[in-house]
Amino acid sequence: MKKFLNMFFVTLGVIFFILLLIGVYFYITDPLNLKPIIFGSDLTVITEETAEPEDTIIDMNPALNEKQEKALETFGIDPDTVPSSITPAQESCFIEILGQTRVNEIKAGDLPTATEYFKAQSCI
Repeated sequence: MKKFLNMFFVTLGVIFFILLLIGVYFYITDPLNLKPIIFGSDLTVITEETAEPEDTIIDMNPALNEKQEKALETFGIDPDTVPSSITPAQESCFIEILGQTRVNEIKAGDLPTATEYFKAQSCI
């Protein structure tokens, strides 16, 4: 009986730990965009007078394409805070951390992952 209880509680602990890791992942990446709903946000009511034309695109950072800006917003990062130009020292830091091929892919428009962003955050 003692062995059964031990295995039962160890299994519950492992399940709890896995659920905790999944919760942290969803909190950091917020793939379902639930942070504004759960934690509240400054919601603004859009009326016809305040609505922007649909063909107007707001470019928050000229160095990033629309998909890259959306990816940063998904990570919880404001694209305005990312520098719009990269110095040669920053680029060499990125190459050192991510590798030349991956830096070239990102410069060509590929989306950086959350892990890559947090690895290379010290370069910014």
